[in-house]
Amino acid sequence: MAYYDKRDTILIFRERLSALIEQNGGKQAAFARRIGVDHSTLSQLLTSPEARLPRTDTVASIALACQVSADWLLGLSQEDQANEAIVGPPLEIAAGETDPANERLRACHAEAAGYKVRYIPTTLSNLLKTEEVNVYEYQGSRSMSAELATRSAEANLAYSRRPETDTEICCSLQSLEAFAQGEGIWRGRPTDLRRAQLDQIATLADELYPTLRWFLFDARERYAPPLTIFGPLRAILYTGEVYFVFNNTEHIRILTEHFDSLIRSAQVRPTQIPELVAGLRDTIKE
Repeated sequence: MAYYDKRDTILIFRERLSALIEQNGGKQAAFARRIGVDHSTLSQLLTSPEARLPRTDTVASIALACQVSADWLLGLSQEDQANEAIVGPPLEIAAGETDPANERLRACHAEAAGYKVRYIPTTLSNLLKTEEVNVYEYQGSRSMSAELATRSAEANLAYSRRPETDTEICCSLQSLEAFAQGEGIWRGRPTDLRRAQLDQIATLADELYPTLRWFLFDARERYAPPLTIFGPLRAILYTGEVYFVFNNTEHIRILTEHFDSLIRSAQVRPTQIPELVAGLRDTIKE
């Protein structure tokens, strides 16, 4: 009969837990929040001299959060994929309420605390908008009032001012130029509204750097749909009133690589944003 040594199981568990932390960004504090334990508890799981196996609910939380099987975590299996019925589908499709203030997106932001959030906005970045721009954009919205959109923008801005946040925004240079020139959906918007918005963008881009970094790519060379990537946890792709939630690690990796390629090809870097915006402001004529 084979001899079972609990210490072997503990060693395998720690090795595989360490690997999962690295795969998910390497930040223990963020990983602890994700699996629902204190940072000190996670440290004990990794380094405690006591030969004690983790609690069943802790193993289950790690398995669910990382989409691996509990058997694999404990060295009872070499297959690391969990059953889809446990971890949820790799792709979800949801209709309606695509605005940043809905409950699902708020939960995603909270879950991603401590991780980098990558963001491709539909128009201007939500957290950089003035109240007047929010009122204009959401005055005909079926899913969110202008007042709620403004409160959401204020909450996102307050969150972005926290020193532990890490946010990257990427959109086309042409979208910002169109706003300054009053083209497209901005046609007919007063010049003072556009100037005030550009002033706010320049101020906040400078104030929030480097925890918030905004990149502009050339839309003649690249295309990017509205997208938010919540660290290694999940990604949401927006298509009008329907959005796709990607929970699969490989899908998230591919979308992250796409986002990072946009940054590498960006025509305007974060430190250049204030000067660019000031120049666009000067082009606005009465």
